[in-house]
Amino acid sequence: MVRVTRVNPGSIAEQVGIVPGTELIAVNERPLEDFLDWEFLTADEAFMVSARMPHGELVEYDIERTEGDSMGVELAPPTVRRCANRCEFCFIEGLPKGLRKSLYVRDDDYRLSFAYGNFATLSNVKEKDIARILEYRLSPLYVSVHATPWEARKILLNNPRVPNIVEQLTRLAAGGIQFHGQMVIVPGLNDGNVLEASLTDLWNLGDAVLSVALVPVGVTQFSHLYDGKSMDRDNSRLLLDAIERWEARALVERGERWVYGSDELYLLAERELPNVEHYGEFSQIENGVGAVTSLRMRVLAGLSQLPRLDRRRIGIVTGVSMAALMPELLAQLHEATGAEFVLIPMENSLFGPTTTTAGLLVGADIRRALAGRHDLDLALIPAECINDDGLFLDEESFVALRETLPMPVYPSYDFIDALVPEGDAAFSPAA
Repeated sequence: MVRVTRVNPGSIAEQVGIVPGTELIAVNERPLEDFLDWEFLTADEAFMVSARMPHGELVEYDIERTEGDSMGVELAPPTVRRCANRCEFCFIEGLPKGLRKSLYVRDDDYRLSFAYGNFATLSNVKEKDIARILEYRLSPLYVSVHATPWEARKILLNNPRVPNIVEQLTRLAAGGIQFHGQMVIVPGLNDGNVLEASLTDLWNLGDAVLSVALVPVGVTQFSHLYDGKSMDRDNSRLLLDAIERWEARALVERGERWVYGSDELYLLAERELPNVEHYGEFSQIENGVGAVTSLRMRVLAGLSQLPRLDRRRIGIVTGVSMAALMPELLAQLHEATGAEFVLIPMENSLFGPTTTTAGLLVGADIRRALAGRHDLDLALIPAECINDDGLFLDEESFVALRETLPMPVYPSYDFIDALVPEGDAAFSPAA
């Protein structure tokens, strides 16, 4: 059973009498477990919906519709399946106490993997889950592999009951399911021979494995499970050497690179980031694979849209890891606009100096960066560090914080989105 939270005006659902609070019980007498059942079982042009109205009345709707027409309902989110693992490198294990409760929820849900691209370990799937994945062809899935050798994976996930990932993926691949895989590399645990064995196992699954991303382990000052070696320059270079060997093989045998290193690996290794063509469709960009290259591409494409902003001083707040890459971008922006762009790299005050990504900066960091900067006409901060509710990770409200600062402040993904003068642009020359 799933519950309706909103009905779109003029939709089929509104026409037949479905209202917010309606409980959708079954489609064609098949019980509904969650949004997946609803989406797949209502894909036909004609079907029957059994429901319970908010006041308790049981009703049935015979639905006939033109193919492609949406029912027009929004559903209450499902109860998220929790993760039973305690991975050495889990970000949640590196959170301080006292943050909002939702940040401590460890999801490991194959449904969210299919629907939103969340990575899941598949360690909690049951036989009925496998059957649903195969029946609904939930493909591609995003799988946190980390290691395929069973004993190594048990150690990495801190879970002696974790199933054999090779057996799981083999069975799903036989049913036509494809995957994007990720491996968080922990020095001494899943690099070296374990890495080679893992990539070999994934390669042997053929076209079922669409891509594999290698990401370096990250820790904060609060991480309490992992006390091993951090990812340094030498380890990063060894990983990139392995990636390049597998890329070369994949290009010859499959015509694509297949395995990719995250941007952080290149930065740690002090190697140049690949160009746009390297990343194909940027299928692993949410894993930090090609994010900087994509940013460079978007900036270059948007320069011609920018207005002249001569004599303006614009502050750019970013994390430590991006600071070395920013001068090239800011020089392009300066040439296009005439503005002076002032780079303001910030160390993370909540997670500590080992957390260098811009997207994890918190409200306190933004305040430290900008509170005394009366020399700036405008400041841009990473949009990724603010959630959909307008909050930083330290619970600071962006709107409230902005009102205390001496200049206009706008979140930005690529500079262009905040500086162009038309549409929904946050800033214009006349501002």
